[in-house]
Amino acid sequence: MTALPTTSGAEDGGRFRHPALFYRGLDEYLAGTLSFIAEGLRAGEPVAVAVPGPKLGPLRAALGESAGRVRLIDMTHAGRNPGRILPEVLFAFADHHVGADRVRIIGEPIWPGRSEVEYPACVQHEALINQAFAGRPVDILCPYDVNGLPERVVADAERTHPTVIGPAGHRPSGQYQPHHVLAEYNEVLPEPPRRPSTVQVDIRTLSQARALAVAEAQRAGLTPDRVADFKLAINELVTNSIEHATGECALRVWIDDAHLVGEVQDAGRIGDPLVGRRPARPGQVGGRGLLLVNHVTDLVRVHATGRGTVIRIHFRR
Repeated sequence: MTALPTTSGAEDGGRFRHPALFYRGLDEYLAGTLSFIAEGLRAGEPVAVAVPGPKLGPLRAALGESAGRVRLIDMTHAGRNPGRILPEVLFAFADHHVGADRVRIIGEPIWPGRSEVEYPACVQHEALINQAFAGRPVDILCPYDVNGLPERVVADAERTHPTVIGPAGHRPSGQYQPHHVLAEYNEVLPEPPRRPSTVQVDIRTLSQARALAVAEAQRAGLTPDRVADFKLAINELVTNSIEHATGECALRVWIDDAHLVGEVQDAGRIGDPLVGRRPARPGQVGGRGLLLVNHVTDLVRVHATGRGTVIRIHFRR
């Protein structure tokens, strides 16, 4: 197995580095990831690997005794909602080692099997990494299965990563445009396949919104714990709308074949694309609503314009 060269590129002035690893087959995957890990361990850097569960076994076996020096994370669980990856995987590890000279993470948020409804949130996450870690001494390597992923996913990876690594080495991406990607995937959300249950929510009808959330979650067959989570997420969204937008919002809830879906629409604007994706600061009061929503949901989609914002949450049935 031939090791693939890692990046020594100068993106972000040599502080933050965010290369994509394009691989074909397990040998190229192990070559690229193991060389990245080994380089970090030799330098005494903290290393985390967050990849789909089936990849962890071969990596652990190849690492041997070194596996105990690497934080291994199943991304299919930790990153099932792409909105959780920044606060609960990447920031969590980097901030825990904030005193290190450099921190090294492998994060694979997009793999064959991710659904079409999940993909826009995944590619937005990849674009936002560049803004979230700008100026920090962190390396985040993102593997992409070139054989198993659609061509547009690989093309988007070129636009969200300043450097691409492949069997021939590393090269600058001539397509790097993360801001354009964020704008492009800030798309109008599709209409529900069935007529949703709706309520116009203001301070007087908050109890109706909570009751609707519970009734629909029970009808969808969610467990009691997940019913409580859905109620909590809806309550956070409508409360945020009432407090920070125009004092009212529209709530819609429906059930499809795979998910219970809730949607809140208001006339407010989200000025910070990283809201809900940064960990709460110690002692922080307030400002945790969207962070909590990302934590309990399986997917969050957002469509924001100058006229208002739509936030749609998905719970797997």
